[in-house]
Amino acid sequence: MDITLGNYFSVLSAQEKQMAKFRILADTFQAKPDVFDIVVKNDSPIKSVKDLKGKKISVASLNSIGTLAVDSTLRVNGLDPKDVQYVPMAFPDAPGKLAAGQTDAAWLTEPFLTGVQKDMGARKIADTMTGAMADFPIAGWTTTDSVLQKYPKTMAAFQRAIVKAQQIADSDREAVEKVLPSYTKITPEAASVITLGSYPSSLNPTRIQRVADIMLEYGYLKSKMDVTPLLVPMPQ
Repeated sequence: MDITLGNYFSVLSAQEKQMAKFRILADTFQAKPDVFDIVVKNDSPIKSVKDLKGKKISVASLNSIGTLAVDSTLRVNGLDPKDVQYVPMAFPDAPGKLAAGQTDAAWLTEPFLTGVQKDMGARKIADTMTGAMADFPIAGWTTTDSVLQKYPKTMAAFQRAIVKAQQIADSDREAVEKVLPSYTKITPEAASVITLGSYPSSLNPTRIQRVADIMLEYGYLKSKMDVTPLLVPMPQ
């Protein structure tokens, strides 16, 4: 595998551990309001984030963008991440576990958010992408320095293609709705109502640096990381 699509949290964590010398080719997805929410059952006694103290919250995985987002939300509301219990769980499994009372809350993204609200009347108690996490960079296309050096023209062509695709996705929701069912299990009906993020067409170092800085602030990185050397300049 020469190129992968992954969340920045994982890429920067792996970079710090020197698992490889990663290079980021293109930005892909940026959070918008209500794309990543914490939800509870409709009849739950939990009414606000402060009520999550001592509760179980499902997240896609531990030490991840999910726990970082919830950590930030907890802190803003006067809680410490240690005040809750994170339960790692695949997104498709989270609604059922929440309904069964095996968790008290779930951190979900689309299309699971829309699904759980429609199917079981789940109630949102927090949008985790606000404040310091507003418009947070989520994912990008990544390669390694060795692959970049071996195939520079191919990588540049890939970047140009991604920029065009991002521009279409960010300006034409109908185009996104049409393509989502072709490579995911999202139905056309769901695609028409889910909340979407944004699709940046530039690779902005200031934007990506936010990820490293917040990861450091919450203890997910051991030392400050300058992301600029990781970014591959866009071809002219």
